[in-house]
Amino acid sequence: MSTTLHAKLGCIEIRLLFDVQKSTLSKHQRNWRSAFAKIYCSRAFNISLPKYKNTKISRSPSYAAIIVEPSESLFQIDQTTLTNLVKQKNLDQLQELGGVEEIASALKTDAEYGVHGGDDPADDIAKRLKAFGSNTYKKPPTKGFFHFVLEAFKDLTILILLGCAALSLGLGIKVHGLKEGWIDGGSIFLAIILVISVSAVSNFRQNRQFDKLSKVSDNVQIEAVRGGRRQQISIFEIVVGDVICLKIGDQVPADGLFLDGHSLQVDESSMTGESDHVEISHHQNPFLFSGTKVADGYARMLVTSVGMNTTWGEMMSQISHDNGEETPLQARLNKLTSSIGKVGLVVAFLVLIVLMVRYFTGNTEDENGNREYNGSKTKVDDILNAVVGIVAAAVTIVVVAIPEGLPLAVTLTLAYSMKRMMADKAMVRKLSACETMGSATVICTDKTGTLTMNEMKVTKFWLGEEPVEEEAYSSISPFVRNLLHEGVALNTTGSVFRPNSGSEIEISGSPTEKAILSWAVHGAKMDMQKMVKSCSTLYVEAFNSQKKRSGILMKRKADDSVQAHWKGAAEMVLAMCTSYYNASGVLKDMDENSKLKFEQIIQGMAASSLRCIAFAHKEIKVKEQVDDQEHKNLLKEDELTLLGLVGLKDPCRPGVKKAVEDCQRAGVNVKMITGDNVFTAKAIATECGILKPDQDMFFGGAVIEGVQFRNYTPEERMEKVDKICVMARSSPFDKLLMVQCLKQLGHVVAVTGDGTNDAPALKEADIGLSMGIQGTEVAKESSDIVIMDDNFSSVATVLRWGRCVYENIQKFIQFQLTVNVAALVINFVAAISAGEVPLTAVQLLWVNLIMDTLGALALATEKPTKELMKKMPVGRTEPLITNIMWRNLLPQALYQIAILLTLQFKGKSIFGVDDKVKDTLIFNTFVLCQVFNEFNARKLEKKNVFRGIHTNKLFLGIIGVTILLQVVMVEFLKKFADTERLNWGQWGACVGIAAVSWPIGWVVKSIPVPETLIFSYLKWKKSKKNYI
Repeated sequence: MSTTLHAKLGCIEIRLLFDVQKSTLSKHQRNWRSAFAKIYCSRAFNISLPKYKNTKISRSPSYAAIIVEPSESLFQIDQTTLTNLVKQKNLDQLQELGGVEEIASALKTDAEYGVHGGDDPADDIAKRLKAFGSNTYKKPPTKGFFHFVLEAFKDLTILILLGCAALSLGLGIKVHGLKEGWIDGGSIFLAIILVISVSAVSNFRQNRQFDKLSKVSDNVQIEAVRGGRRQQISIFEIVVGDVICLKIGDQVPADGLFLDGHSLQVDESSMTGESDHVEISHHQNPFLFSGTKVADGYARMLVTSVGMNTTWGEMMSQISHDNGEETPLQARLNKLTSSIGKVGLVVAFLVLIVLMVRYFTGNTEDENGNREYNGSKTKVDDILNAVVGIVAAAVTIVVVAIPEGLPLAVTLTLAYSMKRMMADKAMVRKLSACETMGSATVICTDKTGTLTMNEMKVTKFWLGEEPVEEEAYSSISPFVRNLLHEGVALNTTGSVFRPNSGSEIEISGSPTEKAILSWAVHGAKMDMQKMVKSCSTLYVEAFNSQKKRSGILMKRKADDSVQAHWKGAAEMVLAMCTSYYNASGVLKDMDENSKLKFEQIIQGMAASSLRCIAFAHKEIKVKEQVDDQEHKNLLKEDELTLLGLVGLKDPCRPGVKKAVEDCQRAGVNVKMITGDNVFTAKAIATECGILKPDQDMFFGGAVIEGVQFRNYTPEERMEKVDKICVMARSSPFDKLLMVQCLKQLGHVVAVTGDGTNDAPALKEADIGLSMGIQGTEVAKESSDIVIMDDNFSSVATVLRWGRCVYENIQKFIQFQLTVNVAALVINFVAAISAGEVPLTAVQLLWVNLIMDTLGALALATEKPTKELMKKMPVGRTEPLITNIMWRNLLPQALYQIAILLTLQFKGKSIFGVDDKVKDTLIFNTFVLCQVFNEFNARKLEKKNVFRGIHTNKLFLGIIGVTILLQVVMVEFLKKFADTERLNWGQWGACVGIAAVSWPIGWVVKSIPVPETLIFSYLKWKKSKKNYI
């Protein structure tokens, strides 16, 4: 029996061996191996049978045949093998498996056409998802609502109040019984729970908002080849077997293997911590890891692992996105809160001392006019009850004094503005950018795609010194036309795809590449597929923003001749040429006159806002055996022959001129930094309104080239940087240099960028703005805000929202400080003079809720107005509380103090009421004063505070809810709020007194304010005194 088993196992081993190896064999070889396996197995069984002639062998179950003949799975390689292969960078195992092409075959992928899926592509994708998983990773659970409730309970003042409420509740029940005794303590408990609930709901909603934005931010678009067509798909839709196209600045979206490409270098610092770029090649290192960045070159990769099967997926599943970053404005507000809180603590402590002294010296009376403290005659429970009440009053003063609503107001206004900015095509990645953008004094912008539409079209073509019209292309020498076709078809990162003979050609790539390919295919009748098949690529130097050109070394299959082709910025390529072809195909030397003529042609096209691209060529003499390093050296950059010049038109975006004018009117200087030549840059800048037609451009220093700026001394740069409006032929280093100079001069700088090399400038700037369409992943990760439509008009919108955020915070500070000042003074004066606090703990907590949470909601959600863009920028050193705000809040606070103290001391005689009704009148008037003052806070400078109020339904809703709840508190919650019902006359008096806030606000705004801050006068006098 054991021999039979051995025979079976031997048979299985042979089958499995050939199953693994068959991917490396030809069909003919596989047939022979299969025949050998069957013969071997049959012989093994025959040899073993004679030993068991007289033995009865039990029949094997029918399904045992499955072991001998294993069924074919859909994919001939498993996930574990793929994962380990890439993670361990196992070149030997890769060779054993037959190389990248055989792995692609095992994954049912065509290395050229990608995942095709046969008749039902969706079914193929579904099978891949089932077999290998999706490109998503498990995220840590998000913070639930109760997390924010617990966070709110951690506040020290809330904990003290809870202690007071518990003591009050216990003592109240003990002294007065459950029916009456729970009211004081229970009321404080309910008020605390209400405050905490509103705060927790606000924070919870804001956290959900950040989660939504995070999902949008993570949803990167990747270029994949499916069914032979290049198409944009979401990073989450990538499956194992996909062929992905990578270019400079892309993030590698999954683990995989290098299929083909040139000069590919990857930044693996996110995985290894090593800053050196790793070269990826077919033979030495074909392994690509998810989360790494493409630093140079371009390539196509085969996806082998996605989601949680990648190292990046494992890492990201353990990282929670903490959105608790503290913005600069929040930091300033926390300092302000701390300062005001200290004043509140001092006041509360004094009130505590005064009330304690008055109580224990027998100067306080109960409701019946009896002394509350009679020495040893007073019960311990009564003393404890009184002390708890005094402590609760003092702590509540601290609660009202500390403007906890300030950080909440910032969070609310930032969350609200982030949501609205998303609708306005701007995605905020860092909260601080919202507020910082409002202070921007300079915007450094790109040209292509930001000021222009990034919809390129070839409108001019020069061959030699003559322009060639489209209808005359057929008259060009076939030899020259073939060279041009080679230069266009092979020296490109774009592609041309024709689904079938009858359908329209699809062209993909960058806007420049698409325009040139479209011109060559449709105008010059180039057959892209034929050109690519007729040549083989030996070496490629990818385009980069420093050299502004790309080159390719290729071999023609027909005659084995080696050709070098260059394409790039016209004046750069022209400098490399010593000859040129004319339309007839005659080779001519390029003397000084010819070069000057070509320079004039380039300048003429540039002055018409055209981007000029030149094509050049050289035939190379080579030895038979040449390695990659020699190929690089053979790609010559001198003695080239100019093939032709093309001019690409990229029209300005509609509305960009108005957006630039809006920024300039708002005191923000707009500078254009571009890689284009100086004449194109000047023409576009004039068209966009950055340059004025009569401006002294070159001699006045308004237009400059990057190399000039680079070569200035540091002192010259600092002197001239403010005057520069346009910097042409600039490198990313020049952009970084300009940002640094502007920041040193005290400017708040916003910078737009889309390329990988823009990352240093985007990080250095106060606000980095990357482009959502053309921007690379590296640029987006370095930026603070992503402009989703690449439009400068959206940059101007971000500026307006930034200013709106800043002003909304100032409105709320003004409103809150008015309440703080009034509440502190009233409680302090009343406690010192009368020995009692007119507002109870519950009433003060209600006021705290109105001004902190509801006030923040009402004032933090004001929309931006046109007036915001008529003011000068705030800048770095502008104080948060301005003279205008002091002018608005002090008269209002003084009015409230005067009225409420009058009611405190004369209210009984004026209205002919008892103490209980008097205290209710004070409470009601105080709350209504805040409601009316909330309207005043809507406009810091404008007298008409009702303008545009109908557009802010949330504000009106909050005002309505506040008034409704106040009526309920006074009229229906007598025991809870410790109030008495008021008649119509008393309500009318309260409303009338509070309404005086409006005329006071209107009169006060007529008072002019000095530009110098009020408190700076005190500092100046002090310093002057010290000097004397």
